Amino acid sequence: MLAAKLDEETRLIARLREGDESAFEELVRREGPRLLAAARRILRDEADARDAVQDAFASAFRALGSFERQATLSTWLHRIAVNAALARLRAQRRRPEVAIDELLPTFQEDGHHATPPAPWASAEALVAQRETREFVRTAIERLPQSYAEVLLLRDIEELDTATVAELLGITENLVKVRLHRARQALRALLEPRFREGAI
Repeated sequence: MLAAKLDEETRLIARLREGDESAFEELVRREGPRLLAAARRILRDEADARDAVQDAFASAFRALGSFERQATLSTWLHRIAVNAALARLRAQRRRPEVAIDELLPTFQEDGHHATPPAPWASAEALVAQRETREFVRTAIERLPQSYAEVLLLRDIEELDTATVAELLGITENLVKVRLHRARQALRALLEPRFREGAI
């Protein structure tokens, strides 16, 4: 099964490199919806997500000659689409980085929270609601860009730490640190809404 799939991919890549238009159409039809879903998770605007996917396919077609098959074609395209979406996100959010420290929890000398986090209402019930997803997305956008990117890629896009580090050009350790701090800051931003009894 796997061998057959690899053979099919090899044939498709060969057709793409030969400039076969039907191969390009096949690739866009097969991979387009998944890439668009990834771009939508990073970008809020449908037009921006579609533009990012179009940019990704254009980049992929230009770079096809250098594709070395260290990953599957699908994985390679996904990375290119995520990069294209991140580039659009960065262009939209060009603003000075703000400190994240004020959103992080504070601790007493004994290690306990200075202000213990209040229990949240049923998060499962809240997340199911569209307005709650919108609220969470808006809260993520309030994070400094370098933290929001890591959070989007790890928790929303579900990429592994090594892939996120490679995409962002930072170390895996820095990804872990930023992710931890971003999650803490996001919790502080969401606290007023999710606090038990707040709804």
